[in-house]
This record gives sequence, C-alpha cells and structure tokens, in this order.
Amino acid sequence: MIAFLIKRTLQAMVVMFVISLISFSIQDNLGDPLRELVGVSVSEVEREKLRDDLGLNDPFLVQYGRFAANALHGDLGTSYFFKEPALDVILKKLPATLELVFGATLIIVVLSVPLGVYSAIKPGSLLSRLVMGLSIVGISIPVFLTAIGLIYLFSIELGWMPSYGRGETSAMLGWDSGLFTADGLHHLILPSFTLASIMLPLFIRLIRAEMMEVLQSEYVKFAWAKGISPWRIYFVHALKNTMLPVITVGGVQIGTMVAYTILTETVFQWPGMGFLFLEAVNRVDTPLIVAYLIVVGAIFVVTNTLVDLIYGLVNPTVKLAGGK
Repeated sequence: MIAFLIKRTLQAMVVMFVISLISFSIQDNLGDPLRELVGVSVSEVEREKLRDDLGLNDPFLVQYGRFAANALHGDLGTSYFFKEPALDVILKKLPATLELVFGATLIIVVLSVPLGVYSAIKPGSLLSRLVMGLSIVGISIPVFLTAIGLIYLFSIELGWMPSYGRGETSAMLGWDSGLFTADGLHHLILPSFTLASIMLPLFIRLIRAEMMEVLQSEYVKFAWAKGISPWRIYFVHALKNTMLPVITVGGVQIGTMVAYTILTETVFQWPGMGFLFLEAVNRVDTPLIVAYLIVVGAIFVVTNTLVDLIYGLVNPTVKLAGGK
C-alpha cells in the first residue's frame, strides 16, 4: 500500500506538472487581459507599463517559472476581475459544484444499479427494452437540450421546480451548502437530473453488459447448481464482480462530471466553478482560467487514486503495487 501511494504521488506530480504547463501556455491565446483591466482612455504607454508591472512582457519560461514557484506555495495568481487570489475565488465556488456532482452521482447510483441489474436478469422483458431504448435516447441528447426541456416542463408549464439559482444555503461544520435546507434541495433537483443524464445511460448499459457476462460464468452456474438463492447469486456473487469495471469507469466519470458542470451551471445560473470559468473566459481573466484548469486536473488525479484504492478493497486479488 505504501509503495502504491508513493508511486501514485510521483505520477500525480508529473501529471500536475503537465497540466500546469499546458494550462499556463494557452493563456496567450485567450486575448488581452488589459482589455478588462483598463479603459479605452488609457494610453498605449500606460498599457505597456502595466504589462511590465504584471510581468506579461517577460519570456514564457520566466513567466512559467515564476508561476510554478508561487504555485508550490499555494499561490495560483490573483484574479484580474475579483482582485483576490484565484484559488480562493475558485474554492468559494467549489461547494456549489460539489453539491451538483453529489446530487448527480446519487441519482446515477440509485437508478443505474437496479435498472442495469434488472435489464441483465430479464433482458427480454418490456421494462428492459424500454430502459435500453430510453438509454439510447439519453446518450444522444445534449445536456443543454435536456436542461432546457426540464426547465420548460417542470418550471414553466407545471411550475413545480425553480429554473435557476442555488436557493437558500445554511452553514454546517464550516460548509455553507444548500444540502442543509429544503429550498436548496428544491433548487438542486433539476440541475442534478440534467447532469446525471450525461452518465446515467452509460452506467445502465455498462452494468447490464457486465452483469450478463458474469451470469454466464462458471462460478455462477456452480452457485445455481448448489441451490443458492437467486437473490444471493444476483446481488452477492454476480453484482460484486460486475462492479469492478463500473468502479473504474465511475471514478473517471466523476471527475468528468466536474468539467461537464459548465453547461449545466450556465443554463441554470448555478453559482459554481463551471459558471465562474465561463465568466473568466469572457473577461480574459487568465489567472482564474489557469487556476480552474489546475484545480479540475487535481480533482481528476485524486479521484483516480481513490478509485484504485477502492478497487483493491472490492477485489483483494488486485495488487495495488503492481506485484505478481
């Protein structure tokens, strides 16, 4: 375990270095940040002086070296618009995004496991065919179109759900969240279902395919021959081995959902990192853009490491350190 953690830590350092280098290198292609910092009345001489003060005229390697040295101390730059450390601005928005990802993940787990298992056990039933048909439709529809459709049906036509905003929040253990209030949960429903619609069809089909393959294995046939109850065969013997590839894919997709929140947060005006990122792009707030990309990359690295650890706990035969 210790060898695995050391190995993954070294890999994470390399990955984060590459992410930071790519993120920092694209900032010159995003536009001129001085456009948002100064007005049109500022002279060219004053603009150049400001560029020198900000270090924008320095060579790329000098700029990146300065950025990397500060990043090692937790300083990812200062937002041009908010006039605050970029990391602090992102961390203020992070709880809202994590709420959205948590709600979507909960919906995916609650719906995909029973529907996928049922579709594998009874593949010829009417419900299984309906689930498979709807999953194809769900994969084909873009997330923003799903969001607009849900808003039109449940907010405009029926008036059951709020169409935008995070709702009322409440602080608990230092975390200001909408999960602790009824109004916050009410606002969370539509965005969560919208975000879940991206991955839910994928997980239903993945669980169904893996479950059908496991049910044809020799050890399951032997369990039937021993007279073990169907419930235990399906949900203990078969499902446990079905979940191994699902956990692997799930860990990657959770990190992907953090990035996918951009469209969902934009449509629902959800005050999270994704919405903040689009605003930063429009304002050419390069320190905030770079900080966002690094934070999302770090989330990917952490989730993938946790998935490997969980994989080893679910299946003890998996050697985390890569030994025989």
